[in-house]
Amino acid sequence: MMDWTDRHCRFLHRQLSKRVVLYTEMVTADAVIHGDRARLIGFDAAEHPLVLQLGGSDPERMAEAASIGADWGYGAININVGCPSDRVQSGRFGACLMAEPETVAACVDAMARRVDVPVTVKCRIGIDDQDSEADLDRFIDTVADAGCETFIVHARKAWLSGLSPKQNRDVPPLDYDRVLRLKARRPDLTIVLNGGITTLAQAGDLLEAVDGVMLGRAAYQNPFLLAEADRTLFGDPAEPPDRLEVVDRMAPYIQRAVAQGTPLHAITRHMLGLFQGQPGARTWRRHLSENASRRGADGDVVRRAADIVRHALASRQYQDQAA
Repeated sequence: MMDWTDRHCRFLHRQLSKRVVLYTEMVTADAVIHGDRARLIGFDAAEHPLVLQLGGSDPERMAEAASIGADWGYGAININVGCPSDRVQSGRFGACLMAEPETVAACVDAMARRVDVPVTVKCRIGIDDQDSEADLDRFIDTVADAGCETFIVHARKAWLSGLSPKQNRDVPPLDYDRVLRLKARRPDLTIVLNGGITTLAQAGDLLEAVDGVMLGRAAYQNPFLLAEADRTLFGDPAEPPDRLEVVDRMAPYIQRAVAQGTPLHAITRHMLGLFQGQPGARTWRRHLSENASRRGADGDVVRRAADIVRHALASRQYQDQAA
């Protein structure tokens, strides 16, 4: 998710789950080749397992960017064929490439020849009037024939004209059944379902029929959702961390990043939803929002916000005992 799942967001999410696979923001192949790689695709080793998501349509440039990503240590390279924004379309990548399965196949083939890690594709179930099940089947089969074995399918078509990217996340209806039929038709492929999944119980139900699920906005807006993922979805017997433990785990990372010149708010903006639904959540958000952008702000801002939450939790516990 562009502007959301940067390295600071991913480090936070990794403190909540050891097992879920994390994805970068979509980065264009040209940016990887010519840009500041440390800023664009740098990551902390703790973020693994981690996938680099690329945008582009030129096979040679995509292959070069994939090779760079593999050399940096990413465990897989994903081609984004799902983003519907105008900016992405103007660069001829994202969801508009669903109309060009041969182009995507050529990118997969060129990338797979350059790297030893898996090359995967994230797509929609359709675009505009190219929305029949036959269209999706043709796209999947063409790209699979080029060597792609894993598809992350957003179970919602994209309107490339007439709807904004935000509307494309909500307006076209979800069609999980189409993705389930795809998996039934192509059991040899790894099919991951994306779109509209808001709970781990829902994810678990879907995993009865597909190989994986991808959570986006739900995990970002309520990151603590991931804390139960290892136990609920992976059968890990370890006790999940509580929210305050996660804040404590973040403290050394925040101290190190701020000392290296990262503005505190670049990290804390991803932490605003950590206490969603808990006593003190509103005060936590307000304290971070009002103080993290101030000149010289450092980890003390987060520690103070955590102390406020601890006090709120202690007060609630006292009230419950008194009642």
